[in-house]
Amino acid sequence: MSVFVWVETFKGKAAATSWEALGAGRMLADGLQTPLVALVFGENANAVAQEAGQYGANQALVCDDATLKEFRLEAYAALLSKLVKEQAPKVVLAVSTSRGRELLSASAADTDSGLLSEVTELSLDGETVKVVRPVYAGKLLSEAASIAGGTTFITIRGRAFKSNMSGGSAQVSSVAPALSEDQIVSKVESFEEEVGVVNLTDAAIIVSGGRGMANNPKDAPAGVSGDAAAVWKAKDGFDTVLKPLTEVLGAALGASRAAVDAGYIPYAHQVGQTGKTVTPDLYIACGISGAIQHQAGMRGSKVIVAINKDAESPIFKMARYGLVGDLYQIVPALTAEFKKKLGK
Repeated sequence: MSVFVWVETFKGKAAATSWEALGAGRMLADGLQTPLVALVFGENANAVAQEAGQYGANQALVCDDATLKEFRLEAYAALLSKLVKEQAPKVVLAVSTSRGRELLSASAADTDSGLLSEVTELSLDGETVKVVRPVYAGKLLSEAASIAGGTTFITIRGRAFKSNMSGGSAQVSSVAPALSEDQIVSKVESFEEEVGVVNLTDAAIIVSGGRGMANNPKDAPAGVSGDAAAVWKAKDGFDTVLKPLTEVLGAALGASRAAVDAGYIPYAHQVGQTGKTVTPDLYIACGISGAIQHQAGMRGSKVIVAINKDAESPIFKMARYGLVGDLYQIVPALTAEFKKKLGK
């Protein structure tokens, strides 16, 4: 019996949230008195495995075969399922990234195992793993538990658990890939990355804008009127009012679905039930009313600050701090004050 943690990597480097998964796994492994095993597949796997030892892993199973250089579900799921069948771990953990969810759900199906997703709390009752996870768009918390015997697959919500830098080392063992290249249907041609943008999922601070961004007091350029003027004003507000605040705070820029649907900002910035689910230390909502779909994506934020003209907006019910007023006056004032306090 052991606890497996899949360490997600990209271009030979571990995703920072994977260390949170090792922190959660360390707690389970200590309670079950069993080894914590890091699973590292792909480029630079041995070096990442050594790093995993510093974050609490006792052992690491690595496979740096060329078929695993890029994430492809067929190859990764086949190898994970093979290892689970051979070693029968008590738990397999990963962070609820798109890849983590995809991989663990596929392997859980392959091995006829249970899957608990988006977990925010973990505990043990003897050898039974108990979890808490949000349901109904985060309005309720559900308690669930693993069944006796077998392997339980668990994806944890990012930033819900702390990493644990122990400074130890892991015993590294190599494993063979489960599929050869001619057995893998999908091919990865290339990646297109955004440069200089803070990832919403990993961000400790997020500043988000909503439909209220269209209330920019600036005049649209000559010849731009109606809906086009509202879009111009909102885009200008994101660029000249919210972005300076994100730069001062080292924050990511988010948005509500209403802002994205209206064309104010690309979908990549959307927070909510149909966008990114985030759990930052600080979430500043500017001109966002707080529809239930948006709440579902940011309810787990540790501190929420709401800025809105409408004192009856639902966002104020979940905010720790609320500022009723014009965001185009409040946000620049906040930015100026933060520059003073932070010496920027």
